[in-house]
Amino acid sequence: MNLNDVLRASGPRRRRRRVGRGESSGKGKTCGKGHKGARCRSGWGGMLHREGGQMPLVRRLPKRGFNNARFRVGYAILNVQDLEKLFDEGDEVSPEAAKARGVMKKRDTHLKILGKGEVTKKLSVKAHRFSETARRKIEEAGGRVIEIP
Repeated sequence: MNLNDVLRASGPRRRRRRVGRGESSGKGKTCGKGHKGARCRSGWGGMLHREGGQMPLVRRLPKRGFNNARFRVGYAILNVQDLEKLFDEGDEVSPEAAKARGVMKKRDTHLKILGKGEVTKKLSVKAHRFSETARRKIEEAGGRVIEIP
């Protein structure tokens, strides 16, 4: 197949309208935008939610259906370097202990431990999730990892 064998797709092809090319072009002077007003200015358009005083469609329609927000599980994230700073040797790290230290926010219900940094203290860590590196680093330091179901 060569380029000269390719046929043009059938159907009409309208030429592009060249606006602002003089009065006799059919779209000269105001370029089809009329005289004055917002519509003739640059930047007008694209405001699909504006309905000129009428209550917008988005606000007229009822908000119904499923929303996952109330079922969302909030995870507070702690790195092992944070455990090193916040807790002493032999302490038990748990979501309650983290909340008492002000690390977990009110909406956070679960605790996840990540492996950034180093830990040298022997800690007993209870959390809902652990990354593999965090688990390894805590156990290498002589601590215990307890996963809360």
